Amino acid sequence: MQQMKKLCHYISEYMGVLVLAAALLALAFPSVLGQVPTKVINYLLGVVMFGMGLTLNLKDFRIVFSRPKDVIVGCLAQFTVMPLLAWGLARLFQLDEALALGVVLVGCCPGGTASNVITYLAKGDLALSVGMTGVSTLLAPLLTPLLTWALAGKSVDVDVAGMLLSILWVVILPIVVGLIVKALWPNFTERATDYLPAFSSLAIALIVAIIIAANASKLLAGGLVIVVVVMLHNICGLTLGYLIGRLLGLAEPKKRAISIEVGMQNSGLASSLATLHFAAYPLATIPGAIFSVWHNISGAMVARLYISRISRGRTPDTEY
Repeated sequence: MQQMKKLCHYISEYMGVLVLAAALLALAFPSVLGQVPTKVINYLLGVVMFGMGLTLNLKDFRIVFSRPKDVIVGCLAQFTVMPLLAWGLARLFQLDEALALGVVLVGCCPGGTASNVITYLAKGDLALSVGMTGVSTLLAPLLTPLLTWALAGKSVDVDVAGMLLSILWVVILPIVVGLIVKALWPNFTERATDYLPAFSSLAIALIVAIIIAANASKLLAGGLVIVVVVMLHNICGLTLGYLIGRLLGLAEPKKRAISIEVGMQNSGLASSLATLHFAAYPLATIPGAIFSVWHNISGAMVARLYISRISRGRTPDTEY
């Protein structure tokens, strides 16, 4: 049992390496996973969201009422900075219609569970991070379709109602089920939480591998530009999130939490929505897959950067 826990710890700790390895293997051997139906992505994402529900607690949402200003600031940044960055980068690099749609979808999605892990490692305000993730996820059924329609609807047909229902089924429902299971069987949930991060990491790695395997030839033909765009999208989001916290005079842990929450998206959801609602634009799934790989790598780097600044005494690790 201890060996299994140790293995799960390593899997979750090196999630970025795992996702990168899965992406490279899928790119090198696309035929292995190329036949897997893309609808499997929705089930895998549901598993990840169910795991998130098991780790959450209703008291985690008390921050929404006890510190509403912090959560509002974070969520406003989440649903303005990343969508506008996505739209601007797609225009700047003159991406084709499908790739531009995929980038916009990533930008319009809520924060993901990986941001909570990275915030914890970076010694950021974990309560704020969890609160922002929860609230942005609850707002996603409304804001993600509407923002996608506003920024990409002029060039493609965006099914707002369909996307709303998809998010409810794939994201909100599994989280609610997870919360119910945790309330009814707390002992089981407590034992399961040691393994959940590893299962989530494996599910995300498989999502990325399936998407890349299905689009390997197209990605190899013109993938460098979209990789650059995705990296810039994430890095600019992390930077602007931190600067917003700084401009508002927030404490250092809050600045780190907002930075990470803004910069790290639920990119698996973006790929899932692209698969479900934009089958005519198969390349729209690619930005989400690349983002899933890159933001775990950049997140780990950012966490190390913040920790090193604390150890050098450059930033006070205090709350106010």
